[in-house]
Amino acid sequence: MKNNLNMLLNRPIFFERNRVFRVYKGGLLFNNLFNDKPEDGNYPEEWIASTVKALNKISNGPKEGISKIEDSYIYLDDLIAEHEQQILGSQKDIGILVKALDSAVRLPVQVHPDKDFSKKYFNSEYGKAEAWIVLDTRPGSCIYFGFEDNVTKQDLYTAVKNSESDKSAMEKLIIKHEVKKGDVYFIPAKAVHAIGYGCFILEIQEPTDFTIQPEAWCDDYKLNDYEMYMGLDMDTALSCFDMNISGKEAINISKVKPVNISEKKNVKIESLIDRRNTDCFRVNRININRDSFLLKHAPSIYVVIEGNGIISCEHSSRLVKKGDYFLLPYCLKSKCILSSNEKITVIESFKGETD
Repeated sequence: MKNNLNMLLNRPIFFERNRVFRVYKGGLLFNNLFNDKPEDGNYPEEWIASTVKALNKISNGPKEGISKIEDSYIYLDDLIAEHEQQILGSQKDIGILVKALDSAVRLPVQVHPDKDFSKKYFNSEYGKAEAWIVLDTRPGSCIYFGFEDNVTKQDLYTAVKNSESDKSAMEKLIIKHEVKKGDVYFIPAKAVHAIGYGCFILEIQEPTDFTIQPEAWCDDYKLNDYEMYMGLDMDTALSCFDMNISGKEAINISKVKPVNISEKKNVKIESLIDRRNTDCFRVNRININRDSFLLKHAPSIYVVIEGNGIISCEHSSRLVKKGDYFLLPYCLKSKCILSSNEKITVIESFKGETD
């Protein structure tokens, strides 16, 4: 097995597809990126180069959510355990989780913990700050971010209880925002939010599956207590909400304007998420037009969102196209070149401490 593992580290690491069960429905727009069958169902998320286990109440096994290496029986967490330094360098973990998700319904009104809350209640060093890159939309697509003005903790408690019989009770407390392809948002921990109908999103987040969603229903699905409160009592779970993230100006906390890092004639690098937003992770957009670019960050996760090209390393080269994704291990840092004879756009994501 060690010889097989060593061979995997001579090139970027590609994976089997990894669609994950969720209680909400979606997935139709996966056709636009992955060329999947255009239909909605309960596997509306693709977990990309993942070392995170999905916290579903009914589990499909101990590796649910964890990515499997392409054409093998090897999972990414096992590969890292065998070759930690070569894959991670000085890092103790990859430090991020990347997902593609598509919503056919509004997701439950929710909040994610910050690091302090996670450490206290979930025994984890990570919370779940996250970023959204809108890849595509359906007509009428939207997101929700921030409480309406003057919403109190008592209003929140009342809406939670009323949501048993009124599916709009929680939605009335939060602010709806239209979205379009190309929009970028940062969702800080403890901020109330919900992905609305019709959003195909690339999500980059801290590497956990911690979600508090104290709403009784997700469309026609009745959430149980575990799905609502993650095993916490109601008072503790609701204390995770920052009630001060409110009002129509709150969206300014979330909506991100990309910043050019460098721009040459044929290569443009944009910073989407950086220290302006968080210390947790970094996200760049790489646009190449009939040129090449040296991949300098590792470990890092790359997702091709437009076009096609070639990833070339010391010992190998491979065609990559829209919908492909891979992990660049630390041992290949500044040793791989991404090029295209046409155009290619790639999202690059990595843990914040690496830059």
